[in-house]
Amino acid sequence: MTPASLSVRTVHGGAIAAHVDDLAGLRIAVFRAWPYLYDGDAAYEAQYLRTYVDSPRSVAVLAVDAGRVVGASTGLPLADEDNAFRAPFVAAGIDPARVFYCGESVLLPAYRGRGLGHRFFDAREAHARALGGFDWTAFCAVDRMPEDPRRPAGHRDNDAFWAGRGYRRRDDLRAALPWREIGRGDVLHTLTFWLRPLEAAR
Repeated sequence: MTPASLSVRTVHGGAIAAHVDDLAGLRIAVFRAWPYLYDGDAAYEAQYLRTYVDSPRSVAVLAVDAGRVVGASTGLPLADEDNAFRAPFVAAGIDPARVFYCGESVLLPAYRGRGLGHRFFDAREAHARALGGFDWTAFCAVDRMPEDPRRPAGHRDNDAFWAGRGYRRRDDLRAALPWREIGRGDVLHTLTFWLRPLEAAR
């Protein structure tokens, strides 16, 4: 059951700056688990999230319970992202200016299974439609080997959820991004993009 105290709201562009600490804390906590195994720190997070603060067309969708941010999801035009995200699209002949990039969604475990994942996607896709000029929404997810011994027993990937949202994995669109892994230090990771055509607003 979803508590009555839980609400979802959006902030844009420079207004995201007021929530950087909340976003950083959530990313560090949630991405520490499989499959990202991210050994994060606040200084790196502040630098990473600066991209969203500096983009006037970005969005952050916040799940708030009794004044506490318990989940968040981000997005911005791919043209405003780092070249590491844009380059695979350029190489594939897809204009980054026509793509809205859905960044990460992070949600504390106690709030999962309540439909917030759908609300995060709904809000970001609606924001992209309201901005106009986009043919696609896209995100990327880290690739892990099925036999990786660190995979938790019984872990279910999000592939079925993403496919149900209309996204399709594009093995021809991959990015390489480094981050510090728990117990391993800096590691270069491969992430594969998923795309969905963005239909016009009704």
